[in-house]
Amino acid sequence: MFIRSRTLGTLAAGILLGIACALAGNAAAVHEDAAAPPASGGDTLPWQDARLFAEVYERIKREYVDNVDDHELMEKAVRGMVSALDPHSAFLDSEEFEEMRLSTMGSYPGVGIEVVAEGGGVKILRPIEGSPAEQAGMHAGDLIVKIDGVEVGADLAAAINRMRGAAGSTVRLTVRRGTSPELLDFSLRRAKVDVRSVSQQALAPGFGYLRITSFSETTADEVARAIVRLKRDNASGLKGLVLDLRDNPGGVLEAGAAVADAFLERGLIVSADGRTADAQFRMDATAGDLINGAALVVLVNGGSASAAEIVAGALKDHGRAQLVGQKTYGKGSVQTVMPLSHGGALKLTTSRYFTPSGASIHEKGILPDILIDGPDQEPANLVAGEPAGSLLKRDPEVRLALDELKARVGTKHVTLATVQ
Repeated sequence: MFIRSRTLGTLAAGILLGIACALAGNAAAVHEDAAAPPASGGDTLPWQDARLFAEVYERIKREYVDNVDDHELMEKAVRGMVSALDPHSAFLDSEEFEEMRLSTMGSYPGVGIEVVAEGGGVKILRPIEGSPAEQAGMHAGDLIVKIDGVEVGADLAAAINRMRGAAGSTVRLTVRRGTSPELLDFSLRRAKVDVRSVSQQALAPGFGYLRITSFSETTADEVARAIVRLKRDNASGLKGLVLDLRDNPGGVLEAGAAVADAFLERGLIVSADGRTADAQFRMDATAGDLINGAALVVLVNGGSASAAEIVAGALKDHGRAQLVGQKTYGKGSVQTVMPLSHGGALKLTTSRYFTPSGASIHEKGILPDILIDGPDQEPANLVAGEPAGSLLKRDPEVRLALDELKARVGTKHVTLATVQ
């Protein structure tokens, strides 16, 4: 998902008021003048279409099996109108808008744990550094069995929602640790938690692994910090990096462009075309490569979409990285999030984007340089505290990417020796 934001202000209120007045007038015309002539053209709503809307609305109100609230019915009409445009446009109510805002900001009020559904329950992958969960002594591998005394089950989304809440409020988590039959209770006071979309691990001397799960406002800064840690762990230098974008659905457009820029010295990253001036833009790389030209392999699959495809496409087109995995999703459009006067928002497709070569990947995807046959493999989760290189034992695609990195580094060394 690509996200750009724009405030409509009074313009949105005026448009909504105009539509409401037009529909009200047209609805009355259904009964007063059934033979009224069609609209003269331009952007005016045709009379026959207004009549159709009013007639359907009236039939639903009068004859649908259940009574439907006027507000609810109008909201459903708006949702249907927007969602029918394309799979990525949507009307967001106030709660959905707030959830999207939180997901792109890189922080939220909660207890600070990364979780996954496993074995009919919810397992903690790791407590986030400095979070209430870490400070309380919760561990990676703990299985959450109750939240505020209520059994969790395998509904991951419901568990996450129940753990979130206003900063300063408390929540009680009951967990099972290891094979112990005893349950542990933790009373946690929720606080602002910085969500990490980036994780890293050493794979072998001189080689690192960097995974980006989504693109939020903080992702580019997280990438920079993760590379600093990888360099620290490889005192003799970083020869190569595996950048894992598998199952990354995208996110903030500018964050994806910034991550691509982190590995490029110059050149176009992405361009876009749309009907308005705001929808037509291009983004270019600035000087500075965070890994100083070290070999780069990018892992992708069918779940790599939107901003992840911008990164992969830019690095591939410039010859900066080799792509390994399965064909990417193929989402070549940009959505702008427009706040509305009632408190919700409109997420509307406003642009189509192009990779540096000028290619549109929409509904086509990006074909990797090395294509892995078979179904997409879910990336192995990084486990806090595991020894360097242990990921290689659990994820064959990471092993393949490392082999390709080593081959590229070896080729570079041979080429340099020949030139000298």
